[in-house]
Amino acid sequence: MMDSNAKSHRAILQRIARRAMIGRGLFPDFSHEALSELDRINAPATKTEEPVHDLRNLPWCSIDNDDSLDLDQLTVAGAMPGDKLKILVAVADVDAIVKKGSAIDEHARQNTVSVYTTAKIFPMIPEKLSTGFTSLNHGTNRLAIIIEMVIAGDGSIQTSEIYGATVRNHAKLAYNSVAAWLEGNGPMPEGIGAVEGLDENLHIQDKVAQKMKAFRHVHGALNLETIEARPVFDADEIRDLEVERKNRAKDIIEDFMIAANGVTARYLASKMFPSLRRVVHTPKRWDRIMEIASESGSALPPTPDSKALEQFLVKAKTTDPLRFPDLSLSIIKLLGPGEYMVEFPGESSEGHFGLAVRDYTHSTAPNRRYPDLITQRLLKAALAGHPVRLNIGVKSFILMSSYYLHLPACLLLNNEVQDNRQLPFGCIHASLLLPLFSHLF
Repeated sequence: MMDSNAKSHRAILQRIARRAMIGRGLFPDFSHEALSELDRINAPATKTEEPVHDLRNLPWCSIDNDDSLDLDQLTVAGAMPGDKLKILVAVADVDAIVKKGSAIDEHARQNTVSVYTTAKIFPMIPEKLSTGFTSLNHGTNRLAIIIEMVIAGDGSIQTSEIYGATVRNHAKLAYNSVAAWLEGNGPMPEGIGAVEGLDENLHIQDKVAQKMKAFRHVHGALNLETIEARPVFDADEIRDLEVERKNRAKDIIEDFMIAANGVTARYLASKMFPSLRRVVHTPKRWDRIMEIASESGSALPPTPDSKALEQFLVKAKTTDPLRFPDLSLSIIKLLGPGEYMVEFPGESSEGHFGLAVRDYTHSTAPNRRYPDLITQRLLKAALAGHPVRLNIGVKSFILMSSYYLHLPACLLLNNEVQDNRQLPFGCIHASLLLPLFSHLF
């Protein structure tokens, strides 16, 4: 007779998720070799190849989901003369522990991301690391890569710098409670009041993020909003669905991470390093997007124009906010999926149509996404002044293979759905990069 626990909602969904992982060529479990490596890791990394700054005294904090334990980023703001402000983003130095070619790295390379399903998380790297030694946990000292940005009064990035540092998370905060406080709908979260100056610092971060957001949208970044429901468990049974909504705390992280990803891409290009760009192509189905706009009484130009599309979206949201999520979903599908593509020194990628930026990579979640770990290793090599030696003979092979790279889609992240025939290509593509960058990681 089947155990009653095996019939619970959680158990049923876990079995479905496990079958889906295996069916898509992913590893739901870590190998014996990876677990043996893990047993030998008993502390966080404290040393790196290059000298690092000591920034532990800054009022760093993390803002994430209530139940998040794999903390990849910290943020802090700093005052400057005039109307400029400084924003620092700290990204966990995962590479300091997860070394290229290790069994743990091989697992991460195969799965490419942490897979978040309703009833179970399949972490890209073991939770002893991703929620422990490589996580920027509250009250702990950790190595990090710092992306420092000076933001002008209009929300544009004036200057930037990247370097290594030791940081300390002084407050682990959650989106919804921070947003309620910032928006005047709730009390100050306890963690904020416990850190001197953090309340003022978060208000500065909020102010800067709103300016950065406005600047991006003026330049054509798309204002899209979909409805996402998160199952709520009572013990092992689903009792409700909660709708996830955008808020100002999420805006802080979203706008800072978008900016940090752009700074990272441009830094690698300036050092004549290859990079793994996140690309959303100019939409091929622009004619259908024009039809949707026309049905709403708006006209779009005959050639793809992100600024014009953003103006239509803003108008549509104001006119009919109730149906705007449905419109957003239609536009998202017509824009097409994001892809990862290799950009070589001296070349120029198409950019990200939805964000209206040319230089964009993924770099701020190395505990959760393998492309971010690839980027981190490239970035650390550039910071250390290591020469880059390209195997040009594999260039065309890499470029051809990059066509198939739809990592978040293939791994059910962000709820994107792709034709199953594309899935294996996305899952194995990270391994195709190793002949090119093997001297770095």
